[in-house]
Amino acid sequence: MREAGDNSAGDGLADATALGQAVREGRTTASALMQESLDRARENKLGAISFLDEELGLSAAAAFDKQLAEGASDIGVTPFAGVPFLAKGLGNAAKGLPVHAGSKAIAARVGKPERDSLIFERFRRSGLLPFGVTSCPSFGLSVTSEPTEDPIARNPWNPDYSPGGSSSGAAVAVASGIVAIAHATDAAGSIRIPAACCGLPGLKPSRGLVPNAPEFSNHLMGITGELVIARSVRDISAALFAVSGHAKGPYGDQSLSGGPVRGLRVALIDTTPAGLGEEQANAIRSAEPILSSHGHTIVDTDTARLNSIVERTDAIARIFLSISEANWIDSLGITDNELHPAVAENAAQGRNRTAAELFRADSEAARLAHECWRIFEHIDVIAMPALGRAPIEIGKTDETHTDADRTWAFMGRYAPRATLANICGLPAMVIPRGLDHAGLPLSLQLVGPIGSDLLLLHIAHQLEDAAPWPFPAPIAGGRN
Repeated sequence: MREAGDNSAGDGLADATALGQAVREGRTTASALMQESLDRARENKLGAISFLDEELGLSAAAAFDKQLAEGASDIGVTPFAGVPFLAKGLGNAAKGLPVHAGSKAIAARVGKPERDSLIFERFRRSGLLPFGVTSCPSFGLSVTSEPTEDPIARNPWNPDYSPGGSSSGAAVAVASGIVAIAHATDAAGSIRIPAACCGLPGLKPSRGLVPNAPEFSNHLMGITGELVIARSVRDISAALFAVSGHAKGPYGDQSLSGGPVRGLRVALIDTTPAGLGEEQANAIRSAEPILSSHGHTIVDTDTARLNSIVERTDAIARIFLSISEANWIDSLGITDNELHPAVAENAAQGRNRTAAELFRADSEAARLAHECWRIFEHIDVIAMPALGRAPIEIGKTDETHTDADRTWAFMGRYAPRATLANICGLPAMVIPRGLDHAGLPLSLQLVGPIGSDLLLLHIAHQLEDAAPWPFPAPIAGGRN
């Protein structure tokens, strides 16, 4: 395993928080940042972006600069003052930016949203300025960037390799420096997998912490978490504080609380059911001395019990997502010949599932969430792999796109235990852990009980401080 290098910028503008501070202090402007992001977006050959609205971005930046110059108090304290931002093409919507999930069939039937979702209202209040949409695999049914009718996103560390999915373009845009931070969603690992593939941190929040209102189009039986992929843990923390709480949805309100802690019980798991490469395993083990130096204790956990839970969460996720996809496709009148084969078959399987099967799956999901609470009576955090192997080459998953069974089987091998956090509502965070012998990112995943988001972020800060991660390109506007 190669060690991560210094991630600092020459002038300190190394993340979205730093860019926002520079705008507030008059060292740059929102308009200048937006222009540099647009220039980088046009030059980028990695397939990060499926839709770009230059006029929208520039006008929003000019309006922000004007308000700041006039002394508007409500924007002078925003954490991401005037920072360019990209929306994912799947999930909660931003006004004026299409949500078409890598599908021309959806694009032909659904116009641009006329209002922001609640999460995008909060993103804007935090100072973020959306100006485009990132690429994703068709209907989000992939842990790579294929198949898609968007541009095929490519890994900035090596464009022959996949950046992961389904928040493919978001991770590429951040790692390649088009933006410092981008919207991402996670129904079965879709924030964590591309973050791991591209050497970035990414958090799937606790169930009910981040809003899906008012449309709840990305609710998916409560398994989806939305937030961002970014360059630093502090950016993710700031974004979570900006959008979380008062979710106005079907769950009791959660709030963020808690401070730095020591003496946590951390279970390190350096295996997966299908096997784990030595470099991936070493990336997990390499965190032990850092954790111990902060007073945490490495403890054992029942991995077989955890794997048994995951086997069931994988099956439940498949039920929920196939039914949801079928409903989405049918509500728009999309025909099978407009779909990739695995997408069409997955929808067909969803149509064949019964209401009784869905009810049983939902009930089992509740029982598994309870079982996770019992696991976390004896440990505080699990550190385990996010990926079962290094990022895969573009085009090497073509055979999995022919039918849904192959797609799901590959997902389970490539992103082992990803569905645990989604089905059981747990927060889960990916942290970069250097580069492998081929120069591709390594990572680990932190998982905790519902509501432990700040705990995971605190540990992530400790790991980040001990071993800052490198990037393949500087941020637009960062001048690093």
